[in-house]
Amino acid sequence: VMAYVFGFFFGKTPLIKLSPKKTWEGFIGGGISTVIFGVLMSYFMCQYPYFVCPIEYSESLERMSMDCEPSVMFRPAEYTPPETIRKVFMFLHLCPIITIPPFVLHSLALSIFSSVIGPFGGFFASGFKRAFKIKDFGDIIPGHGGIMDRFDCQFLMATFVNVYITSFIRTDSPQKLLSQALYLKPEQQLQLFHMLKESLENRNIL
Repeated sequence: VMAYVFGFFFGKTPLIKLSPKKTWEGFIGGGISTVIFGVLMSYFMCQYPYFVCPIEYSESLERMSMDCEPSVMFRPAEYTPPETIRKVFMFLHLCPIITIPPFVLHSLALSIFSSVIGPFGGFFASGFKRAFKIKDFGDIIPGHGGIMDRFDCQFLMATFVNVYITSFIRTDSPQKLLSQALYLKPEQQLQLFHMLKESLENRNIL
């Protein structure tokens, strides 16, 4: 949306021949806006249990509740920036330690990718349409084409988000491991139990 706004009001320099209406002004303005909005919105969401706590039934309250201890992903953590940035902070008399929830950093990474790489999904779709000499993938939205024309960038983003979450965010927990163990056959569950017990005893944990 912001790329369209910046391109509409300030766009003068064509970005790529595959998409004649896209401009550098829209690309840069949309990218900066996406990063700023992503960081601010993610920080705002971390402040409220409504956004970070699952809705679960509370037996004590006898109703659905969202009261929980937020995951470490949403709790503030301290980070030490690189030496160059620390010097800048110290020169400006600012604290060289940054305290923000990890979720904000993940949001920053996703925002940067969606700003820089995400639009190439649209470029690919434009090239595909030009190769087959069609203007739009459909006509369900008057003046805008079809659903694919509006979500051409989302396929690239969806793939990246899935890989990113799997690689950097999703972690195993006792609950997840237990749910997986319950799918095993009884004899396999016993084998797993004895192996885990032996491992804990060897490390003097039991």
